[in-house]
Amino acid sequence: MAMTMTGEYQLAAPRQAVWEKLNDAETLKVCIPGCETFERTADNEFQAVAITKIGPVKAKFKGKVTLSDLDPPNGYRISGQGDGGVAGFAKGGATVALTEKDGGTLLSYNVEAQIGGKLAQLGQRLINGAAKKTADEFFKNFAAVFAPPSG
Repeated sequence: MAMTMTGEYQLAAPRQAVWEKLNDAETLKVCIPGCETFERTADNEFQAVAITKIGPVKAKFKGKVTLSDLDPPNGYRISGQGDGGVAGFAKGGATVALTEKDGGTLLSYNVEAQIGGKLAQLGQRLINGAAKKTADEFFKNFAAVFAPPSG
């Protein structure tokens, strides 16, 4: 089952600062919903473990994340694939573009993802809703990195 999602977020930070955080393993780990580990294994490669729950299926995905088409500080392509055991697999990628806008940075993304196995049997609407929620949560968490501290 394949799906696509697009969106954009206005961030109150300079483009270079956003670029640096998009390439920082600790920042990405904090932003990925359900992420347990996210470790750099090579210049543009990471190993990740994340737990996700879609409907009645909860799975621990282990996989590899690769950054490619790097164009600092304008954007890149992030690709990943994960194995969730009996739950199935997930693979996909996102093109991320950064442009200066209104004194900050506009982050635009275009995600394509595929899933298979038990997860794919849950139904298109449930999967699409869960995927959109996960993407929204990631970018909301990422935007919060740049929010001024309240207090």
